[in-house]
Amino acid sequence: MNEQILQEISEFCRQRGLAESTFGRRAVNDGKLASRLRNGGRITTDTLERIRAFMSQSADEAPGRRRVLFDAPPSALPVVKPPAPPVASGQANDDPQRNFRFFDNRQKYLLFVNTCSEKWEVANRVSLELANIHPRPPAVRLFDAGVGDGTVLARVMRSMHDRFPTMPFYIVGKEISLEDIRLTLQKLPDRFVEHPSSVVVLTNLAYADAPWLAAKSLSAATSLVWKEVAMDGNTAHSFEQQITALEPFLAENWKARVSAKSGNPVYERPVILVLYRNDHKFLLDQIVPKPGGTVADYDLVIASQPYRARASLEFKAKRVLAPLARALGPGGRMIAIHSYGNDPGMEIIHKVWPNDNPFMHSRHDLLKAVKQELGAAGRDLNFNAYSDQRSLFRYEMHTLPSEISSSIGTSTLLAAWNAAIYVAQVEDDRLSDVNSDRRFVEATRDVLQQHGGLWFYDESFVISHRRE
Repeated sequence: MNEQILQEISEFCRQRGLAESTFGRRAVNDGKLASRLRNGGRITTDTLERIRAFMSQSADEAPGRRRVLFDAPPSALPVVKPPAPPVASGQANDDPQRNFRFFDNRQKYLLFVNTCSEKWEVANRVSLELANIHPRPPAVRLFDAGVGDGTVLARVMRSMHDRFPTMPFYIVGKEISLEDIRLTLQKLPDRFVEHPSSVVVLTNLAYADAPWLAAKSLSAATSLVWKEVAMDGNTAHSFEQQITALEPFLAENWKARVSAKSGNPVYERPVILVLYRNDHKFLLDQIVPKPGGTVADYDLVIASQPYRARASLEFKAKRVLAPLARALGPGGRMIAIHSYGNDPGMEIIHKVWPNDNPFMHSRHDLLKAVKQELGAAGRDLNFNAYSDQRSLFRYEMHTLPSEISSSIGTSTLLAAWNAAIYVAQVEDDRLSDVNSDRRFVEATRDVLQQHGGLWFYDESFVISHRRE
């Protein structure tokens, strides 16, 4: 099968004067399609149909035509204003090879996190929802649907302690990345000191399973690794030592691979790690989860950037947001946050890829799709889009006033470019076309000088459960 489709692709490229990487990007947005097929990679029937549909639709095009990224010299790069978002059709690139999370690129991720204020602003926006929740005994229940490096969770836990200083906390965080779990664990010792009546659970289960700490698949349930750690002592130093001692356990069990079916990262084995203070074990007895599943009924669910922007509307609603909405308890609220665009960051992107629009679905599209997906199960939920004034918020790249001048340093330009392509989720194979051509530096410099800095917009919306 691979040999046949490769032969068709090669013949098509010869006739049209296309590079195979260009064909892959145009046909299925995958510049490495041909090389992956040669190395024995598999594709779905949907991808095969899209490849042949592209070749069929291109049959009347003149041969020898190549894609031109830049029509103007560097000195005359136009300032392209972001186009209005198209009406979402619910269709997006579902090729498994393209669905692998862009955020798993560690270098881009860490540089972005350390040079931009998104984590701070997201935590501030999430913390505002604490005034609207109505916790019930025995604990304030929170679910973080993508812990990342733990910065947002740690900040929200501080806000929770400030508002609910005497209530026990039950906190569940989902994260498949071992590197992010390590970073999150490093931020927890101080949280157990300030708020000793806390139970923190970390898991790599899927969105449909993680809120309940139970794998629906029989094979996953039988291979599940459940580890409970009752930490001794009462100092951050002692908790840090015991958490650090979990490194061998994490290295052995917290492993991920790429799904041959979906192309997304999936766990090799499901893991649930439960942490709490041993001197509060009696108080937390009803809160510490036990193997076999637990009640969800969360007071607050954080869904910050839980899906790839270019994923289909159906995937976002069915696989991510709907399961999280079902996990809300009476009076509970889920706040979802994703990139919005229409900012200087997208101006940089549009100077290089004028027609690129990664932010395909607005909060209104998503809320409508989730409501439709939930059906009768959504009767007790409110779908709150809010006004732009409340929904949208801005975060910035950290720069000194002296850095944005007539001569911007290379490190600042590269950090700004990295932030722009990270937020827009531009894949590495697309970058290979422009990284060797330094004109992206000019595009970045123009935008920084025009605006005196770089900032981005995020969009938020809330799904809330009616109180009993």
